[in-house]
Amino acid sequence: MRNLPKRLKKGDTVGVISPSSPPNLENLEKALPFLEELGLKVKMGKSVREKYGYLAGDDDARLADLHDMFEDPEVAGIICAGGGYGAARYADRIDYAMIKENPKVFWGYSDITFLHMAIGQYSDLVTFHGPMLASDVGKDTFHERSRRMFGQLFEPFELFYSEEISELTALVGGVADGELVGGNLSLIRGSIGTKFELDTKGKILLIEDIDEEPYQVDEMLNQLRMARKFDEAAGIVIGDFKNAEPKKREKSLTLDEVFNHYFSNLQVPVVKGFKIGHCEPHFSVPLGVKARLDADNKTLTILPGVE
Repeated sequence: MRNLPKRLKKGDTVGVISPSSPPNLENLEKALPFLEELGLKVKMGKSVREKYGYLAGDDDARLADLHDMFEDPEVAGIICAGGGYGAARYADRIDYAMIKENPKVFWGYSDITFLHMAIGQYSDLVTFHGPMLASDVGKDTFHERSRRMFGQLFEPFELFYSEEISELTALVGGVADGELVGGNLSLIRGSIGTKFELDTKGKILLIEDIDEEPYQVDEMLNQLRMARKFDEAAGIVIGDFKNAEPKKREKSLTLDEVFNHYFSNLQVPVVKGFKIGHCEPHFSVPLGVKARLDADNKTLTILPGVE
């Protein structure tokens, strides 16, 4: 079990960083009052508003922001402004020993998945897969349930997902216990063959993605299959796959057919339909904590992510 960060308290300061692409600044500004409603003060990273092509500042600037926020004793937690692309570019230069010595809440998803994998592996820290400020919180579509999920940062409580939240389908029955790991499928695939390759042995693997056609999801799942990531997993949690529509429907498998091909013959529990990912509501989860996937009753129970 990884180390738990300390819970947030009202009056704490959170650092806001853009580890990947430039966020929508208008949405970012709209999101800040939400943090104030939670009783938090905000400290902005230096490169949050920078633009360097499709990156929020060059790699040095974004890495410096990540390091500064973890090192800053006044900052109790870090919330990402948005995802996009680029976090993996400096993953091999992160000071993981420093992060391990300064454990704190780290929250984001999508491209941030690479940082979740890296920090989990080399800093042994529980991190959080949840909606980001510019990408989600600052939009009119931000759901009340998504808001409430931030409560897990202030009070340790067990998370429970059932069909009361969304319709779930068990592709394979059974019950699995293991550490919850994973996140965005593209980034998990991108870790294969690197020192950040996701270890799924005995773990419950979460996957989600956006804007990938069924054949692209198929290609990524096939690479994970050949890397034995499914054989070794204790269970599979299939989150939201937004906009996974084929451009040529008549020449495509459906996404469900792709999932059935890769998962229906596994010997471990597999459940799809979780509102985890690029969706509203977005059910936020800690990564690196113990979880139980009960495919027979279609529930997912996750231990608290803070102490």
